Order: sequence, then C-alpha cells, then structure tokens
Amino acid sequence: MGKIFCLMGKSSSGKDTIFKLLKADKDLSLKPIIPYTTRPKRENEGHGTDYFFIDQGVLEAYNRQGKIIEQREYQTVNGKWYYATVNDGQIDLARANYLLIGTLSVYNSLQVYFGSNCVVPLYIDVDDATRLERAMNREKQQQQPNYNEMCRRFLADSSDFSTERLLQNSITKWYNNNNLTECINKIKTDILTEIN
Repeated sequence: MGKIFCLMGKSSSGKDTIFKLLKADKDLSLKPIIPYTTRPKRENEGHGTDYFFIDQGVLEAYNRQGKIIEQREYQTVNGKWYYATVNDGQIDLARANYLLIGTLSVYNSLQVYFGSNCVVPLYIDVDDATRLERAMNREKQQQQPNYNEMCRRFLADSSDFSTERLLQNSITKWYNNNNLTECINKIKTDILTEIN
C-alpha cells in the first residue's frame, strides 16, 4: 500500500521548492497530487503543474459528482478563494507513493478518506523573520504585487500552524528549512524509511 506525504508549513517556508526537489528525486519516485483552486494564477505558476486553475462552476460540478476529497474556503482581500483535492484518478495507492502540499485540514481530510496509516505529515519550519523576507521578495516579483494578501496569509499562518494545533494533530516532527540541503536530506531519509 502506498503512502501520501503531505508537505505542510507556513507561507514562504519553502514548501514549493522542497516539493519540486522531492518530486524530481528518482530515488523517491513520488507522484505529485495536483490540487484545484479558484484563485488567480500567479505569474510563475502553470495550469496542471502547480494547480488546476478552475472557476466556481467547475468546482460545484465536482462537488455534485461526489469527487471532492477535501475543500477549503478562504476569505481573502480579493474575495473568496477555494482550494480542493479532487478524486479525479490521480491517486492509486496500490500503485505508487504520492506527494502534495497541504494544510492541517487537508492532512486530516486525507487521513479520513485514505486511512491514517497511509498519510504521512512533513511539516516545514522556518523562523518568522526569514519567512517575511522571502514573502516580500516573492511578492515584489509579481506584476501586480498584493501585499495586503501576503500579510493576511502571513498572520493567518501563525494561528493555523501554531505549536498547539500541530501537537493536537499528532505532528511532533518538524523539518527546519534554514539550510535547504540539510532539510531535504532529512526528509528524504524519512520518506525512504516509510516506503521501504
């Protein structure tokens, strides 16, 4: 039976970079789970690689078809944005191991849907000063920077990923991403232990 590795962390903790490196690692052979979202695509994102960018109508159709594994709604400075994991044929635990970026609610929903023994948390930790600097640098690169939304996400993550909430969800192992190479090596070792 395969495993789903759920990569989590506050905004600008390096999840996207870690995701890409783990996905490219031939020793791990992890298949990505591509989530769906109604939010606008950022300049450096690709449809079907980072997310499936859809509108509200498509999301409602998946919901009517009973294909939503989990769904989240965020009230942003630009209105409501939805994110979802969809049972669209991407996941077959009899054949592969998987990797996705998620939140605590995604992690919990995946455990309910697939079983807690099939879902492994990978929580990425970075100090707030480093995260804020990374977030500012990323936002500056956008054609139309949205600093209000950046700040909202930054503050919301302090609550969403508080130590108390992590421990309530039995997440006791954290991977510090102040040194990317060391962080990746530790994660890779733990993934290989899980899948072998």
